[in-house]
Amino acid sequence: MASDALLDSYCAVVLAGGRATRLGGFDKGSVEVGGRSLLAHALEAVVDAAEVVVVGDQAYADRPVTFVVEDPRHGGPVAGLLTGVDSLLRRTRTVVVLAVDMPRVTPATIRRMQAAAEGRDGAVLVGPDGRRQLAFVVDRERLEAVRPDREAQHGHAVHRLLARLDLAEVAAIGEEHRDVDTWADLRDIAEPR
Repeated sequence: MASDALLDSYCAVVLAGGRATRLGGFDKGSVEVGGRSLLAHALEAVVDAAEVVVVGDQAYADRPVTFVVEDPRHGGPVAGLLTGVDSLLRRTRTVVVLAVDMPRVTPATIRRMQAAAEGRDGAVLVGPDGRRQLAFVVDRERLEAVRPDREAQHGHAVHRLLARLDLAEVAAIGEEHRDVDTWADLRDIAEPR
C-alpha cells in the first residue's frame, strides 16, 4: 500500500447482509450491545471513512451511508464484499471491510490495521487463536486483481480470496476479535470478561 496510506482517506464496506441462521434469522445489525445496535458500533468503528456502504437491508443510521443488497442475494460474504466495493462512489485507494457483528472493533483498531498495511496489500485482524477475522484493510487495486468471476462469487470463502494477498496480520487487543454469531455470543460479549 502507499506509504501515505495513513494520510489518505479510506472507504468502508460493512457486511450486514447474512442470514444469521444461528440467531434464528434475526437481523444482526439491529441486535443491541451496550444499548446500541451492532450497526451503530460498526459505523462508529469506521467513523473516519470518507464513504460507507452497508451491505444489508435498509436500517436506521446516524450518519450518511449507502445501503445495498449483495448480488446475488445471500450470496455470501465475498459477494457482499464485492457488491459493496462496486457501490462505492469515491475511488480511495484503501477499503476497510468490517462484519457488522464485531462491536469491539474501534477506530483505533482500524488505524492499527492501516499502519500495519503500509508496504503490503493490506492487513487483517487476527484473534488469539490465530484465526483471521472479517475485519481488514485492503488496497483496492490488489483486491480487484484477485476478484473471482461473478459466477464464482456465490459461496466463495473470504479466507480463500484473501489468501492470494500479502496481508499483515494484526493481533486483536482485548475483545476486538469477538463476533456475535449466536445468542450465547451476545450474552458473553455483553458481559465482558
